[in-house]
Amino acid sequence: MYGLGILGDKVTAFTKRVVKATAYLKEQKQFSLADQFFRSGTSIGANCSEATCAVSKADFANKLAIALKETNETCHWIEVMHDGEFINEETYNSIMEDAVEIRKLLTTIIKNTRANMDDSKDK
Repeated sequence: MYGLGILGDKVTAFTKRVVKATAYLKEQKQFSLADQFFRSGTSIGANCSEATCAVSKADFANKLAIALKETNETCHWIEVMHDGEFINEETYNSIMEDAVEIRKLLTTIIKNTRANMDDSKDK
């Protein structure tokens, strides 16, 4: 994803996994779960994409904060898929690891951006 470096790459790869997993859930007739997972999982990338066109550092941090919330929701749906035995342990561990990594990257970028905003106010 343009302008976000490793975060953009991770989010793009994760979005592809979400789309594939959604197709599988629909094959299993889990339409509501598929829809919820698809919406939150793809929203991560959409909000990161919006952040690349932010009009300020505050706007950038806010768009990424929304992406972080969507990542947390997506983790919830991954748990639901695992608990409902729609995904096996290996798939669960793999996709959850990816989501947690994105969550950590987002958290770090948001914290650093907000700290830089605070630092510039002090000058």
